[in-house]
Amino acid sequence: MDWLAALQLLREEGRPGVLATVLTVRGHAPRESGAKMVVGVDGTWGSVGGGNLEASVVERGREVIVEGLTAPEQMSFGLNEHADNAHGTQCCGGDVTVLLEPFVARPSIAVFGLGHVGLELGRILARLPVSLHLVDSRAEMVDAERLADVVGSATVHRHHAPAPEVVLRGLPAGSHVMIMSHDHSEDLFLCDAAITRGDLGSVGLIGSRAKWLRFRKRLGEAGHDAAAIESIHSPIGSPGISGKTPEVIAISVAASLVQVLEGGEIARGWGSGTVVPREWTTTDVDGTSPMPTAVEGR
Repeated sequence: MDWLAALQLLREEGRPGVLATVLTVRGHAPRESGAKMVVGVDGTWGSVGGGNLEASVVERGREVIVEGLTAPEQMSFGLNEHADNAHGTQCCGGDVTVLLEPFVARPSIAVFGLGHVGLELGRILARLPVSLHLVDSRAEMVDAERLADVVGSATVHRHHAPAPEVVLRGLPAGSHVMIMSHDHSEDLFLCDAAITRGDLGSVGLIGSRAKWLRFRKRLGEAGHDAAAIESIHSPIGSPGISGKTPEVIAISVAASLVQVLEGGEIARGWGSGTVVPREWTTTDVDGTSPMPTAVEGR
Protein backbone atom coordinates (compact mmCIF):
# COMPACT_ATOMS: atom_id res chain seq x y z
CA MET A 1 0.00 0.00 0.00
CA ASP A 2 1.37 3.44 -0.90
CA TRP A 3 1.28 6.46 1.39
CA LEU A 4 -1.79 8.00 -0.27
CA ALA A 5 -3.86 4.84 0.12
CA ALA A 6 -2.63 4.60 3.72
CA LEU A 7 -3.87 8.11 4.45
CA GLN A 8 -7.29 7.18 3.12
CA LEU A 9 -7.34 3.94 5.10
CA LEU A 10 -6.50 5.65 8.39
CA ARG A 11 -9.13 8.28 7.69
CA GLU A 12 -11.81 5.68 6.96
CA GLU A 13 -10.92 3.72 10.09
CA GLY A 14 -10.83 6.84 12.26
CA ARG A 15 -7.18 6.44 13.25
CA PRO A 16 -4.59 9.22 13.65
CA GLY A 17 -1.23 9.38 11.90
CA VAL A 18 1.61 11.57 10.70
CA LEU A 19 2.56 12.39 7.11
CA ALA A 20 6.35 12.71 6.78
CA THR A 21 7.76 14.50 3.70
CA VAL A 22 11.38 15.01 2.69
CA LEU A 23 11.38 18.79 2.51
CA THR A 24 14.95 19.67 1.50
CA VAL A 25 18.02 17.71 0.41
CA ARG A 26 21.56 19.06 0.19
CA GLY A 27 24.22 16.73 -1.17
CA HIS A 28 23.76 12.98 -1.30
CA ALA A 29 20.73 11.41 0.39
CA PRO A 30 18.78 8.14 0.03
CA ARG A 31 15.56 9.89 -1.08
CA GLU A 32 14.71 13.00 -3.07
CA SER A 33 12.72 16.05 -1.97
CA GLY A 34 9.02 15.22 -1.92
CA ALA A 35 9.41 11.58 -0.85
CA LYS A 36 6.66 10.69 1.61
CA MET A 37 5.86 8.22 4.34
CA VAL A 38 2.82 7.79 6.57
CA VAL A 39 3.43 6.85 10.19
CA GLY A 40 0.66 5.16 12.14
CA VAL A 41 0.50 3.77 15.65
CA ASP A 42 1.19 0.25 14.45
CA GLY A 43 2.48 0.59 10.91
CA THR A 44 4.27 2.70 8.28
CA TRP A 45 3.68 3.14 4.56
CA GLY A 46 6.18 4.54 2.07
CA SER A 47 9.75 5.56 2.90
CA VAL A 48 11.81 8.69 3.52
CA GLY A 49 15.15 6.93 3.24
CA GLY A 50 15.61 4.10 5.73
CA GLY A 51 18.29 3.85 8.39
CA ASN A 52 18.62 6.30 11.25
CA LEU A 53 16.73 9.00 9.37
CA GLU A 54 13.61 6.92 8.90
CA ALA A 55 13.76 5.25 12.32
CA SER A 56 13.99 8.69 13.96
CA VAL A 57 11.05 9.98 11.91
CA VAL A 58 8.93 6.97 12.88
CA GLU A 59 9.89 7.33 16.55
CA ARG A 60 9.03 11.03 16.62
CA GLY A 61 5.88 10.50 14.57
CA ARG A 62 4.51 8.05 17.10
CA GLU A 63 5.36 10.40 19.95
CA VAL A 64 3.36 13.09 18.16
CA ILE A 65 0.40 10.71 17.83
CA VAL A 66 0.49 9.64 21.47
CA GLU A 67 0.80 13.23 22.68
CA GLY A 68 -2.05 14.35 20.45
CA LEU A 69 -0.02 17.15 18.85
CA THR A 70 -1.49 18.93 15.83
CA ALA A 71 1.16 21.49 14.75
CA PRO A 72 3.57 20.56 11.92
CA GLU A 73 7.24 20.33 12.81
CA GLN A 74 10.57 19.77 11.08
CA MET A 75 13.44 17.39 11.75
CA SER A 76 16.98 17.89 10.38
CA PHE A 77 19.52 15.15 9.77
CA GLY A 78 23.22 15.17 8.92
CA LEU A 79 24.03 12.01 6.98
CA ASN A 80 27.67 11.58 8.02
CA GLU A 81 29.76 9.66 10.51
CA HIS A 82 30.01 12.66 12.86
CA ALA A 83 26.24 13.00 13.41
CA ASP A 84 24.88 12.00 16.80
CA ASN A 85 22.42 9.31 15.75
CA ALA A 86 20.20 7.10 17.87
CA HIS A 87 19.65 4.37 15.29
CA GLY A 88 22.98 3.77 13.57
CA THR A 89 25.24 5.69 11.19
CA GLN A 90 24.31 6.96 7.71
CA CYS A 91 27.29 8.14 5.65
CA CYS A 92 25.58 9.39 2.47
CA GLY A 93 27.23 12.76 3.05
CA GLY A 94 24.21 15.03 2.65
CA ASP A 95 21.78 16.93 4.83
CA VAL A 96 18.04 16.30 4.92
CA THR A 97 15.07 18.12 6.41
CA VAL A 98 11.81 16.22 6.97
CA LEU A 99 8.41 17.82 7.59
CA LEU A 100 6.03 16.03 9.96
CA GLU A 101 2.33 16.83 9.52
CA PRO A 102 0.00 15.23 12.08
CA PHE A 103 -3.55 14.35 11.14
CA VAL A 104 -5.97 13.56 13.93
CA ALA A 105 -8.59 10.85 13.79
CA ARG A 106 -11.98 12.03 12.65
CA PRO A 107 -14.58 11.86 15.42
CA SER A 108 -16.65 8.69 15.16
CA ILE A 109 -20.42 9.05 15.50
CA ALA A 110 -22.97 6.25 15.32
CA VAL A 111 -26.73 6.70 14.94
CA PHE A 112 -28.68 3.57 15.83
CA GLY A 113 -32.15 3.71 14.30
CA LEU A 114 -32.92 5.50 11.05
CA GLY A 115 -36.56 6.38 11.46
CA HIS A 116 -37.72 9.94 10.79
CA VAL A 117 -35.51 11.54 13.45
CA GLY A 118 -32.51 9.28 12.78
CA LEU A 119 -32.62 9.98 9.06
CA GLU A 120 -32.78 13.74 9.60
CA LEU A 121 -29.93 13.51 12.11
CA GLY A 122 -27.86 11.54 9.59
CA ARG A 123 -28.43 14.23 6.95
CA ILE A 124 -27.16 16.91 9.32
CA LEU A 125 -24.16 15.00 10.68
CA ALA A 126 -23.06 13.99 7.18
CA ARG A 127 -22.11 17.63 6.59
CA LEU A 128 -19.46 17.45 9.34
CA PRO A 129 -15.90 16.09 8.98
CA VAL A 130 -16.63 12.91 10.95
CA SER A 131 -16.77 9.17 10.51
CA LEU A 132 -20.53 8.55 10.53
CA HIS A 133 -22.05 5.11 11.14
CA LEU A 134 -25.74 4.73 10.28
CA VAL A 135 -27.14 1.53 11.75
CA ASP A 136 -30.53 -0.16 11.61
CA SER A 137 -31.78 -3.70 12.08
CA ARG A 138 -34.18 -3.20 9.17
CA ALA A 139 -32.51 -3.55 5.77
CA GLU A 140 -34.82 -1.09 4.01
CA MET A 141 -33.82 1.70 6.39
CA VAL A 142 -30.18 1.62 5.28
CA ASP A 143 -30.92 1.11 1.60
CA ALA A 144 -28.53 3.16 -0.53
CA GLU A 145 -31.37 4.87 -2.37
CA ARG A 146 -33.06 5.94 0.88
CA LEU A 147 -29.78 7.40 2.15
CA ALA A 148 -28.79 8.93 -1.19
CA ASP A 149 -28.97 12.48 0.19
CA VAL A 150 -26.96 11.68 3.33
CA VAL A 151 -23.84 13.20 1.84
CA GLY A 152 -21.21 15.79 2.74
CA SER A 153 -17.81 15.94 4.39
CA ALA A 154 -18.39 12.83 6.50
CA THR A 155 -17.21 9.35 5.69
CA VAL A 156 -20.54 7.51 5.84
CA HIS A 157 -20.79 3.82 6.76
CA ARG A 158 -24.13 2.05 6.31
CA HIS A 159 -24.82 -0.98 8.52
CA HIS A 160 -27.73 -3.37 8.23
CA ALA A 161 -27.39 -5.24 11.53
CA PRO A 162 -30.08 -7.62 12.82
CA ALA A 163 -28.23 -7.40 16.15
CA PRO A 164 -27.03 -3.76 16.11
CA GLU A 165 -25.20 -4.06 19.43
CA VAL A 166 -22.59 -6.06 17.49
CA VAL A 167 -21.83 -2.91 15.47
CA LEU A 168 -21.66 -0.88 18.68
CA ARG A 169 -19.09 -3.24 20.15
CA GLY A 170 -16.88 -2.76 17.07
CA LEU A 171 -16.84 1.05 17.07
CA PRO A 172 -13.56 2.85 17.79
CA ALA A 173 -12.94 3.86 21.39
CA GLY A 174 -14.20 7.37 22.05
CA SER A 175 -17.10 7.08 19.59
CA HIS A 176 -20.26 9.07 20.20
CA VAL A 177 -23.43 6.99 20.12
CA MET A 178 -27.03 8.12 19.59
CA ILE A 179 -29.66 5.45 20.29
CA MET A 180 -33.07 5.95 18.67
CA SER A 181 -34.23 2.63 17.25
CA HIS A 182 -37.80 1.52 16.48
CA ASP A 183 -37.85 -1.00 19.33
CA HIS A 184 -37.53 -0.54 23.10
CA SER A 185 -35.87 -3.94 23.44
CA GLU A 186 -33.28 -2.99 20.84
CA ASP A 187 -32.62 0.30 22.60
CA LEU A 188 -32.10 -1.54 25.88
CA PHE A 189 -29.65 -4.01 24.33
CA LEU A 190 -27.71 -1.06 22.89
CA CYS A 191 -27.63 0.74 26.24
CA ASP A 192 -26.34 -2.43 27.89
CA ALA A 193 -23.65 -2.85 25.23
CA ALA A 194 -22.60 0.79 25.55
CA ILE A 195 -22.26 0.60 29.33
CA THR A 196 -20.40 -2.69 29.12
CA ARG A 197 -17.80 -1.15 26.80
CA GLY A 198 -17.13 1.78 29.09
CA ASP A 199 -14.86 3.59 26.62
CA LEU A 200 -17.29 5.58 24.46
CA GLY A 201 -17.09 9.35 24.15
CA SER A 202 -20.78 9.86 24.89
CA VAL A 203 -24.04 7.93 24.73
CA GLY A 204 -27.44 9.50 24.19
CA LEU A 205 -30.86 7.80 24.26
CA ILE A 206 -33.94 9.34 22.65
CA GLY A 207 -37.22 9.30 24.54
CA SER A 208 -39.06 10.66 27.52
CA ARG A 209 -37.98 10.77 31.14
CA ALA A 210 -40.49 8.00 31.86
CA LYS A 211 -38.77 5.73 29.36
CA TRP A 212 -35.39 6.49 30.90
CA LEU A 213 -36.61 5.76 34.42
CA ARG A 214 -37.70 2.31 33.28
CA PHE A 215 -34.42 1.74 31.45
CA ARG A 216 -32.43 2.74 34.51
CA LYS A 217 -34.32 0.15 36.54
CA ARG A 218 -33.74 -2.62 33.97
CA LEU A 219 -30.04 -1.79 33.59
CA GLY A 220 -29.62 -1.85 37.36
CA GLU A 221 -31.30 -5.24 37.50
CA ALA A 222 -28.82 -6.41 34.87
CA GLY A 223 -25.97 -5.64 37.28
CA HIS A 224 -24.73 -2.23 36.13
CA ASP A 225 -23.83 0.24 38.87
CA ALA A 226 -25.42 3.66 39.15
CA ALA A 227 -22.38 5.57 37.89
CA ALA A 228 -22.22 3.47 34.71
CA ILE A 229 -25.94 3.86 34.09
CA GLU A 230 -25.75 7.64 34.50
CA SER A 231 -23.13 7.78 31.75
CA ILE A 232 -26.08 7.48 29.36
CA HIS A 233 -27.77 10.80 28.68
CA SER A 234 -31.53 10.75 28.29
CA PRO A 235 -33.54 12.59 27.14
CA ILE A 236 -31.19 14.16 24.61
CA GLY A 237 -31.11 17.47 22.81
CA SER A 238 -30.31 21.11 23.38
CA PRO A 239 -32.14 22.68 26.34
CA GLY A 240 -34.43 25.46 25.19
CA ILE A 241 -35.33 23.86 21.86
CA SER A 242 -38.83 22.44 22.28
CA GLY A 243 -40.02 21.92 18.70
CA LYS A 244 -41.66 18.58 17.96
CA THR A 245 -40.95 17.96 14.28
CA PRO A 246 -38.30 15.38 13.34
CA GLU A 247 -36.17 18.08 11.71
CA VAL A 248 -36.15 20.28 14.81
CA ILE A 249 -35.42 17.35 17.10
CA ALA A 250 -32.53 16.30 14.86
CA ILE A 251 -31.14 19.85 14.87
CA SER A 252 -31.42 19.91 18.66
CA VAL A 253 -29.59 16.60 19.05
CA ALA A 254 -26.94 17.60 16.51
CA ALA A 255 -26.33 20.92 18.28
CA SER A 256 -25.84 19.11 21.58
CA LEU A 257 -23.44 16.67 19.93
CA VAL A 258 -21.40 19.48 18.35
CA GLN A 259 -20.95 20.93 21.84
CA VAL A 260 -19.48 17.59 22.91
CA LEU A 261 -17.17 17.47 19.89
CA GLU A 262 -15.93 20.95 20.81
CA GLY A 263 -15.02 19.78 24.30
CA GLY A 264 -18.21 20.41 26.22
CA GLU A 265 -20.64 18.05 27.89
CA ILE A 266 -23.72 16.54 26.34
CA ALA A 267 -26.94 18.26 27.35
CA ARG A 268 -29.73 16.37 29.06
CA GLY A 269 -33.32 16.93 28.06
CA TRP A 270 -35.22 18.76 25.38
CA GLY A 271 -35.47 21.89 27.50
CA SER A 272 -39.22 21.61 28.01
CA GLY A 273 -39.45 17.84 28.36
CA THR A 274 -40.74 17.18 24.86
CA VAL A 275 -42.05 13.68 24.24
CA VAL A 276 -41.10 12.40 20.79
CA PRO A 277 -44.19 11.13 18.95
CA ARG A 278 -44.40 7.43 18.20
CA GLU A 279 -44.53 7.69 14.43
CA TRP A 280 -41.16 9.48 14.18
CA THR A 281 -39.13 6.55 15.42
CA THR A 282 -41.85 3.92 14.85
CA THR A 283 -41.60 3.10 18.52
CA ASP A 284 -43.43 4.29 21.60
CA VAL A 285 -40.76 6.44 23.22
CA ASP A 286 -42.98 7.95 25.91
CA GLY A 287 -42.55 4.92 28.14
CA THR A 288 -46.09 3.51 27.78
CA SER A 289 -45.27 0.41 25.73
CA PRO A 290 -44.24 -2.85 27.41
CA MET A 291 -40.60 -2.84 28.46
CA PRO A 292 -38.26 -5.82 28.29
CA THR A 293 -37.89 -7.36 31.73
CA ALA A 294 -34.16 -8.03 31.55
CA VAL A 295 -31.08 -7.54 29.44
CA GLU A 296 -30.11 -10.91 28.06
CA GLY A 297 -27.35 -11.76 25.63
CA ARG A 298 -28.19 -12.48 22.04
